[in-house]
Amino acid sequence: MEQGGESSKRLGFVSQDRINELPDALLLKIVSSLPTKTVIATSVLSKRWRSLWKLVPRLEFVVSYGNGNIYKFAENVTKSLLSHELPILESLHLKVGDQFDGVYIGVWATIAFARHVREFVLDHHGQRVRLPSSLFCFDTLETLKLMNYVLLDVPSPVSMKSLKTLHLRSVVYKGDESVRNLFSSCPNLEHLVVHRDYSNDSVERFTIDAPSLKTLSLYDSYRAGKNMGYVIKAPSLRYLEIEDSKGYEYFLIENASELVEASIRNVSDIVNEEILGSVKSVKRLSLDLSPLKIACPTEVMYYQLVYLEMYTQKLEWWNLLTLMLDSSPKLQVLKLVDHCTRQHNVEFDKQYSDQGKWNQPKYVPECLLSHLETFVWRNCNWGREEEKEVATYILRNGRQLKKATFSTDPIESKRLCKLARRRRMRNELDGVVRASSSCHLVFEFE
Repeated sequence: MEQGGESSKRLGFVSQDRINELPDALLLKIVSSLPTKTVIATSVLSKRWRSLWKLVPRLEFVVSYGNGNIYKFAENVTKSLLSHELPILESLHLKVGDQFDGVYIGVWATIAFARHVREFVLDHHGQRVRLPSSLFCFDTLETLKLMNYVLLDVPSPVSMKSLKTLHLRSVVYKGDESVRNLFSSCPNLEHLVVHRDYSNDSVERFTIDAPSLKTLSLYDSYRAGKNMGYVIKAPSLRYLEIEDSKGYEYFLIENASELVEASIRNVSDIVNEEILGSVKSVKRLSLDLSPLKIACPTEVMYYQLVYLEMYTQKLEWWNLLTLMLDSSPKLQVLKLVDHCTRQHNVEFDKQYSDQGKWNQPKYVPECLLSHLETFVWRNCNWGREEEKEVATYILRNGRQLKKATFSTDPIESKRLCKLARRRRMRNELDGVVRASSSCHLVFEFE
């Protein structure tokens, strides 16, 4: 044994267990970064490790698909939660399938809430499961994230005064009343994410009434029908993101005077909506819209807007740009983005070659005369005449313009005709007489 020890020393190894020499606080920090299953397995290493995992602040239990021993999994989860010794559990994340009904989930949630859990995440795959009512009986929860096949039924208002963050991804709602009761139960809610992609719930009027809400991200990927719509009442809202809302009867945003930043994408075919008119207080705005598919109020002014980003693959986007330039007297940064693939651009050109032409502003917008300093166009296609007209107009009229940057996607060497067109366009823009003598023109050809 001594000879082996001497050999170890000669090879540079240390016989002592240096991990066990670490203080509990540092050791706990290390094991907290490991999967919960691995952390619990460390309890067999030594007497010291036997209880260390019970102090880990975040627990995650994931059942593998095809795992037949669900009873053993359920027993382990229950024992682990009951054995946990921290007075406050920071997070419990459950990712389970339809082997586990609301009874299992209700038991685990009740144990977690008895330990004053701050964050509860339920990701349920399989048949629909009803969210247990016990979830709404505790007032310490700060973050709630529900995902996939969870039935949300809130028959009456409850108390969730500590809830600040709520994510609802692909859940199913019992009806309009459940939605209203949920949000009325969270008076201090600040951050909300809603993903809707199921058409089999019975909600017609989706009302978000949240007086303290600061950020809202709303995605809706299924096409709605008659008498369906959204009503948003969030007077403290600072950030708004809306994507893929189509075919609704109405989309109303009330009193968004505190709004600072908004992103509106793929909204179309809504009978009664004033989305663009409702975000007039923003300083930063991103739009991916066709003026043919959304209401464009000509009387609205964006007096606070200093940064505008627009995507350039929707029908007649350039006419929406004209409206925004006319309505944004203090605009300082304009960014245009074409994120289409090459094939999409080819299809765009063929399908819409006869679409309406660009109507440039009747008078030079105030922002071009007094405030616009930065103009960026990412992934320019340069295949449509309107693009050249827009770029030329801004260069010729932007009196305060300091920098204009144009970038394009790579071109295969065999597509020489497009490469030649790109070079010709660069020469044309470079030859434009610019209103600002200090404007620096940059071309980034990847």
